[in-house]
Amino acid sequence: MSKCFAARGVATVLLIARMAVPASAFTVSLAHAQDVATPVTMLAPVVVTAVPFEDRSEFDMAQPVSVLKGDDLRRKREASLGDTLSRELGVTSSTFGPAAGRPIIRGLDGPRIRVLEGGIGTLDISALSPDHMVTVESLNVRQIEILRGPASLLYGGGASGGVVNVVTGRIPERIFTSPQGNFELRTNSASQERTGAFNANGSVNRRFSWHVDAFKRRSEDYDIPGRANRNDPNSPKGVLPNSAIDSGGGALGGSYVGERGFLGAAVSRLESLYGVPVGEGAKIDLGQTRTDIAGDLDDPFAGFRKAKIRLGHNDYRHSEVEPSGEIGTVFRNKGLEGRLELLHALFGGWQGALGVQTQERTFSALGPEAVVPTTKTRANGVFLIEERNWDRWRLEFGGRMDRELHQPQAGLPDRAFNLYNFSASPVWKFMDGYSLGVSATYAQRAPAPEELYSKGVHVATGTFQIGNSALSRETSNNVDLALRKTDGPFTGKINVYANRIRDFIYQKSVDTDGDGVADRADDAGAFDPNGAFLVQYAAQTAARFRGVEAEVMYALIPERLTMRLFADQTRATLSDGAYVPRIPPRRVGLELGYKEGPWQTWLSVLRASRQERVAPLETSAPAYTLVDAELSYRIRQGKTTGYTLFLRGKNLLDDEIRAQTSYLKDFAPLPGRAFAVGVRGEL
Repeated sequence: MSKCFAARGVATVLLIARMAVPASAFTVSLAHAQDVATPVTMLAPVVVTAVPFEDRSEFDMAQPVSVLKGDDLRRKREASLGDTLSRELGVTSSTFGPAAGRPIIRGLDGPRIRVLEGGIGTLDISALSPDHMVTVESLNVRQIEILRGPASLLYGGGASGGVVNVVTGRIPERIFTSPQGNFELRTNSASQERTGAFNANGSVNRRFSWHVDAFKRRSEDYDIPGRANRNDPNSPKGVLPNSAIDSGGGALGGSYVGERGFLGAAVSRLESLYGVPVGEGAKIDLGQTRTDIAGDLDDPFAGFRKAKIRLGHNDYRHSEVEPSGEIGTVFRNKGLEGRLELLHALFGGWQGALGVQTQERTFSALGPEAVVPTTKTRANGVFLIEERNWDRWRLEFGGRMDRELHQPQAGLPDRAFNLYNFSASPVWKFMDGYSLGVSATYAQRAPAPEELYSKGVHVATGTFQIGNSALSRETSNNVDLALRKTDGPFTGKINVYANRIRDFIYQKSVDTDGDGVADRADDAGAFDPNGAFLVQYAAQTAARFRGVEAEVMYALIPERLTMRLFADQTRATLSDGAYVPRIPPRRVGLELGYKEGPWQTWLSVLRASRQERVAPLETSAPAYTLVDAELSYRIRQGKTTGYTLFLRGKNLLDDEIRAQTSYLKDFAPLPGRAFAVGVRGEL
């Protein structure tokens, strides 16, 4: 880690700590900062479902974890999963229009970040390209869990950068004493959005539980504060063309719940038609049908205290619709993923989990933009995790082995990879309310089919992509240091991380004619300085990622006025000293919440610096300040039921916001000033 970077990281931490010192005048917990209506004296633990141990909270883990739920989730949810999480520590979005935004964790994106639904992959093709949406709708989500840093020990090499696990509750795991439900209706002035969603759960005969949910979202092209293309004075102004969304879906699930566990299933359907705000105005017409099975069984047989099974299957299709209405390329993906975990009984003070995981998918693309050939991928893995607790210490370690096979058509070579992952993580509770965790991880990732076999035009990103079937596996060595304070006058966390990656795979632009401009090509791949497509090659070299994240929460007035301060920064360089492209800039944020009787207000200010450390031939997005606010009024009907009316302002400064992490930063700014009004309720 360079001296300059370390100095900036220390300065960020000291700034937040200095701002938090006055909080010693107040007796408050982090739970007050997260939910001002709940008077408690220490941080309320939130169970993380993306790990084998069912009693594990985010504060007990060495690996940095955060959970977004409740009012915090409801305020921040957007049409895409990436935009919903873009205010969380170390998380940004690929932001390819309002519908397609995949989470980026600490500058790592694409196939390095696994997005899960209930512990099983989403089974879509969002990792293939940034214009492909994640098939998760935040309106029907109970909580979202973010595991920063490699989680490949649990979920394979595809999680070498982190995991986002979306918990929907579509397969009930308990009996409900009475039916429960919630709903939300809202509209948005910038996009004329009309959105509605509901979720409901109940039980029959104290043995069978059911779940049903549905949503509908429709919006028009959204307003922007300036021109779409900042380099073209003739570009459309005031509105971003082709940014409309029309999506909907629903799910039905049920479970048998017994004294020793549950067994259930769910079927869901998602359909979405959304614009790609670049090029000639193509749209994507997407549909996915998904079936899930889940079950837990206590004391399945001697020596084991729990068995957990998760299985998911999908049938995914999306068509790229030309401006004329004709269907261009059709992408299909049929996938199956399953995992079995067995938690063994205590043995010599150790508890642990062993498991197996299998994945299979067949991907095809037919049409003029079939940039990747039809490819069948199989992956099988086994893993073991063990842990032991002492008075103030806990040690966790484990290992995983995977075999991944890619079998393409079109005469291209098969590729098989053996992958090995190891992790060791001690946690030291050196004082009451304080913990220090260290996570050391050795993780390997196989190249994705699109990195191996791509060759052709991808209109959405404006690139001509050329893969490399000789790519080797990535190997990363990661160290993560996490300091947490969970009770007392103020609470917070500081994460510092360093990641060295051997054979890092990235998309590289070249300048073969030496004119200082990245090579371009026509739709056949022939060199053309005026061509419509930027040429990008799949390349490998060593890379270093390092960064710092810090967050402090405290109450200015207990139970009424709360504050959250946060900051993060990532630095990423290649072996030749060049910077990795599309790395998020340094960010600092402030959130304030106030409650008075049935009234609540919330203010969020996020300042993102200009990214000066850009890759060769990459442009830099300007700095921006994003200010959002909400005013709500609660109409209480019962102890847990009622209605909330809310008015929300977004980008109140009407700032021109372009995301450094987006391929479209020069062509598609984020929405300008907008006001949303709506009602949500619990029944």
